[in-house]
Amino acid sequence: MGAAHSGRGNREVVVDVAGAVLRIGVVGGSIAGCAMAIAGARAGAEVTVHERSEAALEDRGFGIAIPPPLHRELVAAGYLDAGMPTAPAPSRLWLARQSGRPAARELARQDGAVTACHWGLLWRTLRANTGAAVRYHRGQPVTGVRRHPSGGAVLRTADAEHVYDIVVGADGPRSVTREAVAPGVRPVPAGYAVWRGTLPLTALAGHPQVLELLRGTWITLGYRGGHGIFYLIPGTAPESRLLAYAIYGSPPPATWTAAHETYVRHIAREHFPADWADLVGGGEHTSMAYHPVTDLHPPQVADPPFLLAGDAASITRPHTASGATKALQDALCLERVLRGASSPAEALRGYAAERQPEGARLVALGRRLGRAMVERTPDWEAMGAAEVAAWSRATLDGADSYLHGRVQG
Repeated sequence: MGAAHSGRGNREVVVDVAGAVLRIGVVGGSIAGCAMAIAGARAGAEVTVHERSEAALEDRGFGIAIPPPLHRELVAAGYLDAGMPTAPAPSRLWLARQSGRPAARELARQDGAVTACHWGLLWRTLRANTGAAVRYHRGQPVTGVRRHPSGGAVLRTADAEHVYDIVVGADGPRSVTREAVAPGVRPVPAGYAVWRGTLPLTALAGHPQVLELLRGTWITLGYRGGHGIFYLIPGTAPESRLLAYAIYGSPPPATWTAAHETYVRHIAREHFPADWADLVGGGEHTSMAYHPVTDLHPPQVADPPFLLAGDAASITRPHTASGATKALQDALCLERVLRGASSPAEALRGYAAERQPEGARLVALGRRLGRAMVERTPDWEAMGAAEVAAWSRATLDGADSYLHGRVQG
């Protein structure tokens, strides 16, 4: 760093006042880790990623929503490819089961545009775009980090210690790196759960009206005690599509003896309109998972030479649809501060000044959405466009969210 740069091919190389190239070690090679690696490499640093899994990660099949402006920015900056398959949804549709009837009733429509992605395809694109400048090591769990007398950081794996100028913790909810920045901070349970899943588009063959709705919208389906989110995402096969969902509600009772993943079928049959109950309750899923909802925000997200990104920095409740989004924004911020700072410490302080309050804002927003959409659900069946608009304004309480656009009357 030190405001000095040297040429290496077609990219700038950030060097310190002694002429040494900045070295960045990234703990975790998932979406956050790959994005942070691209950020460091684009800023001219030598980057090494340590990923604990020996297997490739692209087979994870759940859906991710990204704000369209962020998607365009990431494509323009070279993080994502314009050709990566997506499933844009320009508006949001609110549904509930009609009182006393199995049919669905439309409550409201909102602008709320999203660019829907497949987790595995997003990871695959980021991984490819780390390029040859980034060393990516699989099967290297990081067992600990500590400060080096030089002012840098030591990253420890099973068979070696590695010294870096900056260590990025992109190692998820159970982050090892977080202990160096905010020791003792752990995820806090919300008291309810989310079920994620995907179904092949063939499951919609007998539900043409549902398919027609999904072609132009992403859907929120409210029920007493929770809600479900439904949207189309690209499949891994060319030109294919999947129906992705996230359904929120109370965990299975203690008397439930089947796998927790399958309890979502019970929720669907009990509470959803007939078409949706048939899809989730009886459909042949391509993936299904159960997760207790948690959140977390540490008192700081950077303490030179360490910084945190993605879920290692803060865990937001999924209602905000900001997990991957926040990680990608973390990466854009890192690239920007690395390019403009005169030292690693200055860059990390700039990163913390921007990303710390944003993480806190999203965690607070997720808690408000959780209370309003799961813990104290309104009478969805009685709501219309005006009620949804008033509910959205009261829930957001002045906060910005790309998911809640203008309600169409």
